[in-house]
Amino acid sequence: MGLNHDEAPVLDALARYHDVDELGFTPPGHKQARGADPRARAVLGDAVFYGDVLANGGLDDRLARGGVLERAEGLMADAVHAEHTFFSTCGSSLSVKAAMLVVTCPGNRLLVGRDAHKSVIAGLILSGVEPVWVEPQWDAERHIAHPPSAAAYAKAFAEYPDADGALVTSPTPYGAAADLAAIADVCHRRGKPLIVDEAWGAHLPFHDDLPTWAMDAGADICVTSIHKMGSGLEQGSVFHLQGDLIDPAELASRADLLGTTSPNVLLYAGIDAWRRQMVQRGRTLMGRALELAGRTRTAIEAIDGYHVNDVADFCGPHLAADFDPLPVVIDISELGTTGYRAADWLRTHHHLDPHLADHRRISAQLTHADDQATTTRLLSSLRDLADHADSLRDAPQVAVPAPADLRMEQAQLPRDAYFSRHETVLVVEACDRIAAEMITPYPPGIPAVLPGERLTEPVLRYLTSGVATGMFLPDAADQRFKTIRVVADH
Repeated sequence: MGLNHDEAPVLDALARYHDVDELGFTPPGHKQARGADPRARAVLGDAVFYGDVLANGGLDDRLARGGVLERAEGLMADAVHAEHTFFSTCGSSLSVKAAMLVVTCPGNRLLVGRDAHKSVIAGLILSGVEPVWVEPQWDAERHIAHPPSAAAYAKAFAEYPDADGALVTSPTPYGAAADLAAIADVCHRRGKPLIVDEAWGAHLPFHDDLPTWAMDAGADICVTSIHKMGSGLEQGSVFHLQGDLIDPAELASRADLLGTTSPNVLLYAGIDAWRRQMVQRGRTLMGRALELAGRTRTAIEAIDGYHVNDVADFCGPHLAADFDPLPVVIDISELGTTGYRAADWLRTHHHLDPHLADHRRISAQLTHADDQATTTRLLSSLRDLADHADSLRDAPQVAVPAPADLRMEQAQLPRDAYFSRHETVLVVEACDRIAAEMITPYPPGIPAVLPGERLTEPVLRYLTSGVATGMFLPDAADQRFKTIRVVADH
């Protein structure tokens, strides 16, 4: 008998909690908003506090005998064709670390696409795993990286047959997708598991015109953020498992090791509600979103100075295997300014926040929540930006290196360099030193410098020029990037 997707176990349990007037002498201390500052209640609304209850001893009994979370996770697994699903309230940043730690262990090797998110690098630092970097497919003309090819993973396994598995990011924040089925085949022919960081792909299972979902492509574990392209709340993440290469109990243990003992039930509820919404209406909602994206992309392309990247730009030999059109990536290089300056102008003059901004692009992430009203405002703002391009053209230029110059030698393990004795030096004196910190332009959060990499002049010039034109480096010890932490000379 199939599962009943009309259910939403977490939401139903919250309703019961209030219907029976459950009274908790437990955390959270605001006690159903009664203790919250009235000024906070006025801004946040009481519903936030009413939904904030303990998971066990609140939403469920102290022994979780109601199976609330277990049933919600089972329904999600069924919805996306996985065998096991785990909810996380610590974002995909935690979920991907749990996935890495169940596939490999300290001192062992893992194949990792070098376009990985900073959370993957944090996992390497925490675990002591040795990364075998797999190069992305670089578009030197557009200065953008697409996911590595299956052939690149096969080559890496040939050179490092003892690697415990592989990790690939797909789709990228720009919407470029890997050939996951081919990469999974490369892994499985060697009996090794594939992890897919699919944080940007929560919507993929729900429409055939979107890139193939990782579980359907044969991945062993995939991690996705419900809050990015779905209807969940920020930090709501799920990770899925299938096949017999990974023990589900071991994966649950790794997640428990890293996760909070005080999960926010509101995040569980958002995940649960998204699953029901997508099972019941997902194909219709995603179809409308794709149609809206198509019309919006055409309208933006018609504005002088803009080019909307599409399949012809991103897909083909030595590029991406597939493409998600919902991240509307706009090349503004013809306007003679940077994405950083354009994004700031749009926020200042139109209270409109693009998603990504880099040296030549901005992006407008569309989801099933967008409609004619939101895209009309987007188009109006973009037209006004184009009309005022003259005032933005004195922006400094970013010295983007050639693909070969972006890659630096991994002279030490990320963990060893990060926890080593370090010193702070001027960036102008840092060439040939070994980085002791991670430096990540954000968004999208793909590190340009990793702990353990030997610093080179092109990368240092890229970051220095980037900061001068508006690049944000949130994890740098010196966000102005005048100094950098390096491994101390012995």
